[in-house]
Amino acid sequence: MANITLPKKSVTINPLKQSQPLGASLAFLGLKGTIPLFHGSQGCTAFAKVLLVRHFREAIPLATTAMTEVTTILGGEENIEIAIKTLLEKSKPEIIAICTTALTETRGDDIAGILKNIRQRHPEWYDLPIVWVSTPDYRGALQDGFAAAVEAIVQEIPQPGVPRLEQVNILVSSAFTPGDLQEIEEIVTSFGLKPILLPNLGGSMDGHLEDDFQATTSGGTSLGQVREMGSSIFTIALGESMRKAAEILEQRFGTGYEVFPHLTGLAANDQFLQTLSILSHHPVVEKYRRQRRQLLDAMLDTHFFFAYKKVCLALEPDLLFSTIDFLLGMGSEIQAAVTTTKSPSLEQLPIENVTIGDLDDLEQLAKGADLLITNSHGKRIAKRLKIPLYHQGFPIFDRLGNGYFTRVGYRGTMQLLFDIGNIFLEEEENHVKEKNHS
Repeated sequence: MANITLPKKSVTINPLKQSQPLGASLAFLGLKGTIPLFHGSQGCTAFAKVLLVRHFREAIPLATTAMTEVTTILGGEENIEIAIKTLLEKSKPEIIAICTTALTETRGDDIAGILKNIRQRHPEWYDLPIVWVSTPDYRGALQDGFAAAVEAIVQEIPQPGVPRLEQVNILVSSAFTPGDLQEIEEIVTSFGLKPILLPNLGGSMDGHLEDDFQATTSGGTSLGQVREMGSSIFTIALGESMRKAAEILEQRFGTGYEVFPHLTGLAANDQFLQTLSILSHHPVVEKYRRQRRQLLDAMLDTHFFFAYKKVCLALEPDLLFSTIDFLLGMGSEIQAAVTTTKSPSLEQLPIENVTIGDLDDLEQLAKGADLLITNSHGKRIAKRLKIPLYHQGFPIFDRLGNGYFTRVGYRGTMQLLFDIGNIFLEEEENHVKEKNHS
């Protein structure tokens, strides 16, 4: 069990965490036909949009209620009503998704009451799904906002129905990339099951061209699929942060669930495929049996380069847990672990300490390490300390293909093995050259 350390610094020196509204908007982008609506100033939306565009290199639909000094004092009800009306007239979204910000949270806008009044004035919007989530910037981090958005969705939209024996819900945390979700969907489908992934960034943020321009998200989980989640026979929650959303589905519809902390590594995927086999009454197909044998061979080929390597990480909790579990399984040592927010998964880590802090904490703890793992903001730290950096997390803006990276399943685990193993291999070769040169 890890000890959680809270830094005593009065300021953040080199920020690691991203805001809750950004995390919530990322989750809402996994819904089809949606435009996340930030209830706050234009600057809050612009900042999130820049980060999302730089990370995915795609057009990102975001809207704002454009609160000003005057409307902040008087209240944001009119701004929300105008924003919804404008979106419906110009973009025609299937779902309205509202994320609050620090500005409106500090003022204390009663969003539930505001939406009730707006619906009374607009009976034509009776069937319009409007999901809102409380996401103040000054509390929590990206993972918290992402999880809160998923919880709001499953609380508001799914409807009861006749159980469908082949249908399963897959709740996915912020730790998974669009490429991960495509791999997960393919694995689940191979068992004859019909998965409903929520949110499905693999259908919206995977980088694809549509025939015509669309102002809303062009893929992801459809409104019809979300409504059908109440008819699923089981819920699989991927990431500890999805546990509460799974519990909501259980309370509303009696749907049983199981939480998988991650899907990286041999043991995690063995357990996942075994669960799918039990649910479907189908054996694991030969394709994944062969991939498992390939992964075992890859682990044999690469473990020499991972053993006793000292690694320092700075990631969101779910992704931190996944990566640390993978590295420890390959014989590496965790020199330091820094994260953004409290999570039950942190105490389960088999390391001594976890620091909730910033990238400055990582820099102080990383001296003498063999590898850094964090987002693109760690590049300068890696350069100053002369330690190689493996890019992971959000945002990554100095690498291409962030929508395609896959670290899940046997195949994704192999790719992660080779990516990090090649870094260790290259560093060893450089050390040998320097030694021979001297």
